[in-house]
Amino acid sequence: MITIKTNHGEIKVELFDDKAPISCENFRQYAADGHFNDTIFHRVIPNFMIQGGGMDETMSSRPTRDPIKNEADNGEANARGTLAMARTGVVDSATSQFFINLRDNDFLNHGTRDFGYAVFGRVADGMDVVDAIGAVATGNFAGHQDVPVDAVTILEVALDD
Repeated sequence: MITIKTNHGEIKVELFDDKAPISCENFRQYAADGHFNDTIFHRVIPNFMIQGGGMDETMSSRPTRDPIKNEADNGEANARGTLAMARTGVVDSATSQFFINLRDNDFLNHGTRDFGYAVFGRVADGMDVVDAIGAVATGNFAGHQDVPVDAVTILEVALDD
């Protein structure tokens, strides 16, 4: 189990090591390095997803390691409560940013519109915290949309397993 500790509460996460070993190892390494500490959920879209893992409260990006291979073809769906790797339009561009699906987002699955977004885990406990984050007021900030008006901070990602 992994615990994402936020200023809104704790989210316990189970990783799918058998289905997405590259993404899981990548996430664990960023957590072990303290990369996620004091980053924010910088993109919150109600009834869609919350995204974080790469920016601080000033919307400055943290340095990352090289991008990883996209594992979206692993058979896992972008269902409510799952974690997936965020990426650019380039298939193999995911680094540290991830998102948690607030609903079933089938259009993000492999082969639906493009290669898809790799699901690598699920919320085991704390979906109430995820939903609360998904309902915060948002606005525009530093050239970005859907940014929480009051920062939703990831204090730490603790490796419990």
